[in-house]
Amino acid sequence: MRAALISCLAASLIALSGCVPTAPDTARAATPRLVLPPMRSFAEPHVMRPARPNAEMVQDFLDLSFRLESGRELPLLTRYEGPVRVRLTGPVPRNATTDLKRVLARLRSEAGIPITMTTGAEAEITVEFLPRRTMQRLVPRAACFVAPRVSSWAEYRRARRDRLDWTTLTERRRSAVFIPNDTAPQEIRDCLHEELAQALGPLNDLYRLPDSVFNDDNVHTVLTGFDMLMLRAYYAPELHSGMRRGEVAARLPRLLARLNPAGERGYGALPEPTPRAFGQAIETALGPGTFPARRRAAAREALRITQERSWRDNRAGFAWLALGRLSLGHSAAEARTAFAQASAIYHSQPGLALQAAHADTQLAAFALSDGRASDAIALVDRSLGVVAASENAALLANLLMVKAEALDLLGHPAEANAARLDSLGWARYGFASDAEVEARLLNIAALSPAPRRRQP
Repeated sequence: MRAALISCLAASLIALSGCVPTAPDTARAATPRLVLPPMRSFAEPHVMRPARPNAEMVQDFLDLSFRLESGRELPLLTRYEGPVRVRLTGPVPRNATTDLKRVLARLRSEAGIPITMTTGAEAEITVEFLPRRTMQRLVPRAACFVAPRVSSWAEYRRARRDRLDWTTLTERRRSAVFIPNDTAPQEIRDCLHEELAQALGPLNDLYRLPDSVFNDDNVHTVLTGFDMLMLRAYYAPELHSGMRRGEVAARLPRLLARLNPAGERGYGALPEPTPRAFGQAIETALGPGTFPARRRAAAREALRITQERSWRDNRAGFAWLALGRLSLGHSAAEARTAFAQASAIYHSQPGLALQAAHADTQLAAFALSDGRASDAIALVDRSLGVVAASENAALLANLLMVKAEALDLLGHPAEANAARLDSLGWARYGFASDAEVEARLLNIAALSPAPRRRQP
């Protein structure tokens, strides 16, 4: 299940103009509707092979495959034991078919899964689109989710609880993925990646994973090299449905050595398991239906847990990032400190450049609001490459919008306009509507201390 966490932590910059002092005349007045450029899209994926030792990833595979997100244990490994067909139903949004074809091509080439698209009801996996409000009446904390043994929303609603229980499966034969049709193209693509991966393989999320979509921090938005390795192992001939944890554990070391020979070096220290209390604190902090003060208290509790254990990994950075986001509008000073702490942790550890980009985006916005245009551009420029490689259009758009305003401050209008135009193409993919694109552009423009020219 892709959690419905506050989206800015995963993809987008919040409107700092609500908590950073600005002069009354800094907002654009009577701005005409923008003429937006065509939607941008990503070309070939930039997938990096997992960098961690195989010995560490053996434990990752077992924890992902034999436990649900709720903490319940799965007694058996289950998968599809033949070719897999996927169909789209409901009001299919623009770009969804293209994005599905792209991820299926990756699953075939990188994970070795015989998976294709179909239009027939015989599909093993059905992806149904429906209004967000309809979906969240039943599953309020999910941005999207997958269910076993059903092929439609109507069937899901009628199904008994035991029929939807993953722990009772011995082999996967049918499942359905449910995605809102009234959300951003990027969010739809992200749901396709994560929910198809869970329909096919691991059903758990682990906060300790720095390089995976199987992590409720939602930093990675498309399937990574680690994720594809896990799925390739899941569908390797050495494994099959019905195997117990001990049987899988006995075969995994040789299996991963065959699939990922580069991982056969060193062992490293396995990260400490994440206590349930940390996940609960993060869910309270970032989930829906909670008062702001309680959210901030929950974020501080998650941070306390990381400090009590002396963590300096992606979990510690994420706790600071959550606290920073929740402090905006309450205490700008606390937010600055939290984002700076998150950035420092992420930059101190290898393999966390994308996480660092999320923190640095916020710091760049603060630098812009301070009038430190060169600092803002430096923060943006060191993030652009990794964000583009991760295919996060929303974050890329935010970075370019900040850079455009900073270039304006430095007196480079031509370069600023080019960055702004580029940002709008990515924003149309990253945000839910053209109105949201325009609002985001104006919010970031309002951060700049430079007076705005009045529009005629």
